[in-house]
Amino acid sequence: MDNLVIMHVNYMEQGQSIEEICEKAVKLGYDGVEFRRKMKNMSDDEYIENLARAVEKSKLKYVLFGGPGVNLMDPEHENRKEEIENAIYFYRKASKYFKLTVCNTMTGPLINSSYPYFQYEKHGSNYANEKHWEWAVEGFKILGDIAEELDFYFAFETHMCYLHDTALSTKKLVDLIDKKRVGINLDYGNIICFKEPPPLDEVIKICGDKLYYVHLKNLFKMNGIEYGNYIPCALEDGIINNREFLKLLKERNYKSPICIEAPRNGDREYFAKQDILYLKYLLSEI
Repeated sequence: MDNLVIMHVNYMEQGQSIEEICEKAVKLGYDGVEFRRKMKNMSDDEYIENLARAVEKSKLKYVLFGGPGVNLMDPEHENRKEEIENAIYFYRKASKYFKLTVCNTMTGPLINSSYPYFQYEKHGSNYANEKHWEWAVEGFKILGDIAEELDFYFAFETHMCYLHDTALSTKKLVDLIDKKRVGINLDYGNIICFKEPPPLDEVIKICGDKLYYVHLKNLFKMNGIEYGNYIPCALEDGIINNREFLKLLKERNYKSPICIEAPRNGDREYFAKQDILYLKYLLSEI
């Protein structure tokens, strides 16, 4: 497999500068980085221009953007309109500096305040009403056209507490939007956190030809604890067989980028080195 290997910026959110992130990603052998769509204490213009200088200096090949997504769950029409306009401005600006391939995205958190956050089955798509679906579809029909114009793809991350929390709800969403440039970012490490997650092969089949991006990570699950029963770990450890994940992707002729991430404590720079070595070993074997 010769897919682009992308480093999620959460490997380098322990005080590293934008310049350091780019330099370290290149040194470790990553093709690109998935950055946040917003940088704290920076305007969009300042953020993109600083990033462009760091990318040029480091020779980083690809820049992708992820969360925060476009918050379309706000009941106020003007707020949703502003979210869409801000996103359009950001991607137009970014496309002047970078060849965008696929960008991870979200439609805004959808939390049922009557339940704890970790009871994922009570939030997201299970809590949504028809208006939530309508708002998300309306917004991403517009943004799907922008992606077509700027020649890149949006991919909704399967993420707990969002409208697109499961494979089925995410596929429903992209089918309702019905735009070529809007698809799915499969993060099975999020799906596995639900109480009764479907098997990996079933999830990949559900995504079908709308699978535009994947996030790889891994975790341990603790027996005897109903909620919050997982501990993030290295790619080669945990309950997800990432070798099998890649084999299933290859069978479906998946050619898009593969992003690995480290949502765990400790020396994340070391994790970035450790995880890419494992991933590249798998890619060379499969």
